[in-house]
Amino acid sequence: MITREQIPAVLDHPVYDAEGNKIGSASHVFLDDTTGRPDWATVKTGLFGSSETFVPIHDAVLIGDHIEVPYPKNKVKEAPNVDVDAGGHLSAEEEQRLYDYYGIRWDTAGTAYVDTADGRTASGRADTGRADAGRADADLTGTEGPAAGPGARAGRTADDAMTRSEEEMHVGVEREQRSRARLRKYVVTEEVQQTVPLRHEEVVVEREPITDANRDAALSGPEITESEHEVTLHAERPVVETEAVPQERVRLNTREVTEEETVRGRVRKERIEADLPEEERGRGDEGPDR
Repeated sequence: MITREQIPAVLDHPVYDAEGNKIGSASHVFLDDTTGRPDWATVKTGLFGSSETFVPIHDAVLIGDHIEVPYPKNKVKEAPNVDVDAGGHLSAEEEQRLYDYYGIRWDTAGTAYVDTADGRTASGRADTGRADAGRADADLTGTEGPAAGPGARAGRTADDAMTRSEEEMHVGVEREQRSRARLRKYVVTEEVQQTVPLRHEEVVVEREPITDANRDAALSGPEITESEHEVTLHAERPVVETEAVPQERVRLNTREVTEEETVRGRVRKERIEADLPEEERGRGDEGPDR
């Protein structure tokens, strides 16, 4: 059971179910008007805590920096939406609706029995003798002081002022893996051509008349005979060979690009207006609070 002294350790701290699943964070604690003991807590769930649901804390326990309730996460998240009146109280109808949802039944002696997931029952204080079953909203500043009475906030003396609160939307960013890029090297074969000059030899038959200059060479052999003379012809042919030559270095790198994206959400704001007698209207502040 959560005590009044433990309220500061509960507010704005995580709430887990019995399986260790985080449900959300505790936003408000409601006290029993008769005993002043913590009775209900509201838990902010969903994206940015956009939803707020009630959970009984009769059998909740404080473990380290969080509290643990004997209800599954989905059970708490799907609890009925309940509006709290301007005095920070649950109406009898709304409280009874929450009791029915969480399986809390009341016996004639005024003791509440909670059916937990493992079949056990746990008793708590029932406020069945009161005409209204209101709960005082616990303040964030502490829990010292006398037991809370009807409409009083825990941790401060009741006064004639009313606090107006607004929700603020806080948008953050988280880094996630969007895609992957890789370098892959593979081999392709291309047809290339290159023109090279090739030389070859051809036979040229040269005839020269007999002159005084070559007469001795012409008469040096037999007068009439048979003979052969052979000439070897040469030609160039293309020779192709390949060589791997480095051309460039390729690597993958990243660069950060900043883009603007508009994020929309809903926040709740409290409004305060004065319901004045006819003769008091027009004096001082009037109308709804901005």
